Amino acid sequence: MPRRSRSLPKYRKHKASGQAVVTLDGMDFYLGPYNSRASLREYDRLVGEWQQNGRQLPTDSAPLSMAELLNAYRKFASQYYVKDGKPTGAIHGVHAMLKLVRKHYGDTLANDFGPLALKSLQSRMIELNLSRRYLNDHVHRIRRMFKWAAGNELIRFEIYQKLTTVDGLQKGRTKARETAPVLPVGDSTIELTLPHLPPVVADMVRLHRFTGCRPAEVCIIRPCDIDTSGEVWTYRPKSYKTEHLGRYRIIFIGPRAQDVLRPYLLRESTSNCFSPSDSERQRLRDRQERRTTPTNHGNRPGTNRRRRRKRAPGTQYTTDSYRRAVHRACDAAFLAPIALTHEARKAWQRKHHWSPNQIRHTAGTEIRKRFGLEAAQVALGHSSADVTQIYAERDLTKAADVARQVG
Repeated sequence: MPRRSRSLPKYRKHKASGQAVVTLDGMDFYLGPYNSRASLREYDRLVGEWQQNGRQLPTDSAPLSMAELLNAYRKFASQYYVKDGKPTGAIHGVHAMLKLVRKHYGDTLANDFGPLALKSLQSRMIELNLSRRYLNDHVHRIRRMFKWAAGNELIRFEIYQKLTTVDGLQKGRTKARETAPVLPVGDSTIELTLPHLPPVVADMVRLHRFTGCRPAEVCIIRPCDIDTSGEVWTYRPKSYKTEHLGRYRIIFIGPRAQDVLRPYLLRESTSNCFSPSDSERQRLRDRQERRTTPTNHGNRPGTNRRRRRKRAPGTQYTTDSYRRAVHRACDAAFLAPIALTHEARKAWQRKHHWSPNQIRHTAGTEIRKRFGLEAAQVALGHSSADVTQIYAERDLTKAADVARQVG
């Protein structure tokens, strides 16, 4: 199959009329007198719109189907939701939304999708037992898709305007499932879990607790990102959540966090401080030290390894691998009773699991309690105090003191 040309359509002279002409999708467009400024401007306009529309002309005569709209938005999202050359977590939500809409409205026309159709999708998502928050996120994604389509003249603009009249579901006024709020994890629970973690991941948890940064910021820390010249070190992540909004991010590292991080700085400046491959090597060394079989009997160290492993240890932890390591440690630290059924065991594990993101809530709560809301806002890197209040639980001790003295 011949490769599709990426060159632009040529600006040509129509000899019979003396006008400039350009051919787009097999159709000739006359632009005005050849080599005139007006014809060159018209050429730039037509070709620019043609490129913005995916190198094709808008077709008002053939209404866009929902399936075509979904495919076009999928291609756009796969290029838009990218960071450092890799897809962001937002793309998974987009794909789930596209699958849902395609299943129920893939055979309809895009211009026929209105508020009633969106409300029908809300009802179907409630039947699927999706949480209210996740359901509302899907509604926002559908609106963004239609906004993008209207901005690219794929649909009539009033279609998007009508969809904005559909409100998200409110708590207590819908049958949609509510999720439990993310609460801080107690320091005692963290301490009980640490002995069951690999030493590298345990140090990640300690650094995470002392700094209150995001889990992803712990995973990508490198020596070159840390300024150790002051009494309090500063860490500027190479990538962070609000980077696309033009905000900067500085994480301050105090004495206790410095003691945890210092041994990991003795490496190449651009390599990750916390590496799964380093953790695996340390695990093998520890296992070799605990070996009771003489080295001249049985397998010698390194001889029983697979040459081609399906999944070799990487050089950087991800938020998922970090979370899975913590959950495995929770299973070891908080053993479920043997007599439990499979479903009861799963419920037990969910109850006794904690996730790395809860450490951020713990740090924010402590900072807010000791230094106030503004200090917690700065330490957590939030642009608004309203966001900080989600992460930092209110200190009820002051309210209790007031009631003790006044009430």
